[in-house]
Amino acid sequence: MEKGARHRNNTEKNQPGGSESETGSEEGGVGLKKEIGLVSACGIIVGNIIGSGIFVSPKGVLENAGSVGLALIIWIVTGLITAVGALCYAELGVTIPKSGGDYSYVKDIFGGLAGFLRLWIAVLVIYPTNQAVIALTFSNYVLQPLFPTCFPPEFGLRLLAAICLLLLTWVNCSSVRWATRVQDIFTAGKLLALALIIIMGVVQICKGEYFWLEPKNAFDNFQEPNIGLIALAFLQGSFAYGGWNFLNYVTEELVDPYKNLPRAIFISIPLVTFVYVFANVAYVTAMSPQELLASNAVAVTFGEKLLGVMAWIMPISVALSTFGGVNGSLFTSSRLFFAGAREGHLPSVLAMIHVKRCTPIPALLFTCISTLLMLVTGDIYTLINYVGFINYLFYGVTIAGQIVLRWKKPDIPRPIKINLLFPIIYLLFWAFLLVFSLWSEPVVCGIGLAIMLTGVPVYFLGVYWQHKPKCFNNFIKVLTLVSQKMCVVVYPDMGGSSETGMMNEDTEEQWQPINQPIASKDKDSMGKPQP
Repeated sequence: MEKGARHRNNTEKNQPGGSESETGSEEGGVGLKKEIGLVSACGIIVGNIIGSGIFVSPKGVLENAGSVGLALIIWIVTGLITAVGALCYAELGVTIPKSGGDYSYVKDIFGGLAGFLRLWIAVLVIYPTNQAVIALTFSNYVLQPLFPTCFPPEFGLRLLAAICLLLLTWVNCSSVRWATRVQDIFTAGKLLALALIIIMGVVQICKGEYFWLEPKNAFDNFQEPNIGLIALAFLQGSFAYGGWNFLNYVTEELVDPYKNLPRAIFISIPLVTFVYVFANVAYVTAMSPQELLASNAVAVTFGEKLLGVMAWIMPISVALSTFGGVNGSLFTSSRLFFAGAREGHLPSVLAMIHVKRCTPIPALLFTCISTLLMLVTGDIYTLINYVGFINYLFYGVTIAGQIVLRWKKPDIPRPIKINLLFPIIYLLFWAFLLVFSLWSEPVVCGIGLAIMLTGVPVYFLGVYWQHKPKCFNNFIKVLTLVSQKMCVVVYPDMGGSSETGMMNEDTEEQWQPINQPIASKDKDSMGKPQP
């Protein structure tokens, strides 16, 4: 089933619902359009990294660092480590030029089961819960001014979050260009809001309000530092930079990915690091560390202290930031599910795109529905705690795969080839945080691992087992055909559309799974694909 998904374009053109029956071979089929330029690529990275955290609660690092000075150092070092990880992903992204990000890399390098487990935890928990939390944060900041003396009603919060998700799903289904424009606009909006915070901080410094930035005060510990708390501060900082790898999920839709993927990384990660560090500098010019730790919405408190009647700008900025965050997460996660279906790891209908709009509508609808289901779940935040460790685990597994790939395929074309010292540095930092996480929260990490391992029987039953009962296959075929007609979608042409061009021999080699024995390719290609 894994290999069969790649041959659907050839084997299903004569079947009901095949791509030829819908579009005709004369037009060369349909495919994902390369509509993401450099600006939109930067918008995806910056927009996904900068969510509500820097506005609402940038206190996790400070609380564990124990001093303002050490907290700022941790923000800088974490940004540098993130840049190192992003460089590793840049090489992987142009060496294995497929959408799907770390899922595609792990699958091709370590095999189908490893890739499926990465996909399984993402489908089951990570993206639905993250999107649900961001949407709830958006609705909370929109409704809060209407309920100044109390908390907004829970039903109203969830209803508005659902409307936000449905609206953005419609935008993403309608047009890739619309979705990227929304991302560009809201990323620009959140950067302007953070620029205002930074400028106000500079004004404060010019007024002499820099008590907590003087070295003797900046490193004045308000709690006894220890290695465990410092490691936890680094872990919190790493989570704050989460989303730096999302552009790799949409590699196939990038204009000139060999140039724009690394360029977007080189621009975005330093920009985010600069913004994070100087936003925190600005906060401590107006608040003491104790005030900052006591605030539930740091940017709002900062605005109330310095902006006066214009303080309303901050909650609106948080709302706009989270709205853009939901859009970016929907856009990228749907491509992950699309890539998983194309490889045979999810229902095949999720690998289809609209015949005219060229958007992965089934994958977007699947992403939206799974997130809406999370909105009615009471334990969203608990689930995030359980699987946050697993998400971070796969960052390291993916970058370890880069070293394995250098060993297994030393001669594969690499438009970008970084020094192996970079993945080694990242893996040392990653291992330090991973070991500390297991030591400090063994139960939480163990539950996360258990949730991930529930994917093992699903893999063997749904993917590895190819001789399923005929009645099951017929049911899936009918369900796929009905879904295809309802959404007006077909399998994308992977070979020779006018947008993507014919794959040359080097690119075709890059698309082959690294762990696949050469002798088995003919056998796999002869196998009858599963629906």
